[in-house]
Amino acid sequence: MFELLGIPPQALFGQVLLGLINGSFYAVLSLGLAVIFGLLNIINFAHGALYMMGAFVAWMLLTYLGIPFWAALVVSPMIVGGIGMVIERTMLRPLHDLDHLYSLLLTFGLTLVITGLFQNFYGVSGKPYPIPAVLTGVVNLGFMFLPIYRAFIIVMAVIVCFATWFLIEKTRLGSYLRAATENPEMVSAFGINVPLLVTLTYGFGVALAAFAGVLAAPVYSVNPVMGNDIIIVVFAVIVIGGMGSIMGAIIGGFGLGVVEGLTKVFYPEASTTIIFIIMALVLLLKPSGIFGREV
Repeated sequence: MFELLGIPPQALFGQVLLGLINGSFYAVLSLGLAVIFGLLNIINFAHGALYMMGAFVAWMLLTYLGIPFWAALVVSPMIVGGIGMVIERTMLRPLHDLDHLYSLLLTFGLTLVITGLFQNFYGVSGKPYPIPAVLTGVVNLGFMFLPIYRAFIIVMAVIVCFATWFLIEKTRLGSYLRAATENPEMVSAFGINVPLLVTLTYGFGVALAAFAGVLAAPVYSVNPVMGNDIIIVVFAVIVIGGMGSIMGAIIGGFGLGVVEGLTKVFYPEASTTIIFIIMALVLLLKPSGIFGREV
């Protein structure tokens, strides 16, 4: 079996796979942030806490009600999305006309409250969540063994990302959303309930975070701080791809996940910082992001 720069193919492809898995979470979470910021101009720092909440809701549905993974994949995003809509209606709407800093501070405070509540009730130790029986096991690709559930994560992330891009960029509903962002008064004049549209959009962005949380539950232990580290990386992905850019969030998420994985092979010391190095370079060369629009 060939080696690339002295690296065995099993190690190389294994890290590419790991990068794609991490990239799947980066892409779906970044997509939710891009939807919320791009269409609503809200910097949602609570995204990581809502991702954690999605995983915890799936765990609670299974532990207390016996509701399996497949149902939780739908029910958990709906529940967390509903909570997100309440947050938008009651807390974020009064800040709509104020500077972005106010929504950032509010959602940062919400992160502390949500994380603190879950730590108080469930502690900091991880809660196990089983992989669905049909997705257990591995597939032998010849050069490596591919865990079926990991492949499922990548496929589901690609489907959700494409469906969201299509919804926002290619449908009438998406055109209403974009128009409501640019000129809400004109859209209201056509009889469209813009405040409801805003609430549903925020709920949808939050539901994407919860969906990623459900996918993450069998891979990582479900714990109250699981969203703290990933949200920093996701914000870096958003900056690199372009704040509010749907395509930037998708390509940036998957691409940077792979870059991070390859860095672990060729230069492990930089694996935790490579995304932030790329972010710094992008900010120097194109502050609006690779796919962002120049202001």
